[in-house]
Amino acid sequence: MQRRNGLFIMAIAFTVVEVAGIVLVTRWIGGMGTWLAILLTAVLGAYLAQAEGRKVLAEARRQMQAGQIPGRMMLDGLCVFAGGIMLAMPGFISDIAGLTLLLPPTRAFYRQMMLRWLEKRMKNGSFTIRRY
Repeated sequence: MQRRNGLFIMAIAFTVVEVAGIVLVTRWIGGMGTWLAILLTAVLGAYLAQAEGRKVLAEARRQMQAGQIPGRMMLDGLCVFAGGIMLAMPGFISDIAGLTLLLPPTRAFYRQMMLRWLEKRMKNGSFTIRRY
């Protein structure tokens, strides 16, 4: 129950920050410019997510055909997926985060964070795989 409350509070805080960012940008460049920028980032994000997703998928296939486990590519795929979703959301904070998830140089940072998280969970035994 405690975790759900924390996630709920984080979601509300994130929404408030996004709305504040939109209001701030609207004051700087006007309403039409703001909505065009939001639309442009969504279109650009969809294109970039598709292009990066294809690269990740092609590399994963190459690794599997070579008999390797595409672990890194799976994490990259999660980053690309999350980045695409964030760029599709209206708001500039989510756009910045989504862009960093899609670009290969910054995606490596997120991949390292996920690897550390997985390693920590596996070491303390709190990581389980369930089959349904």
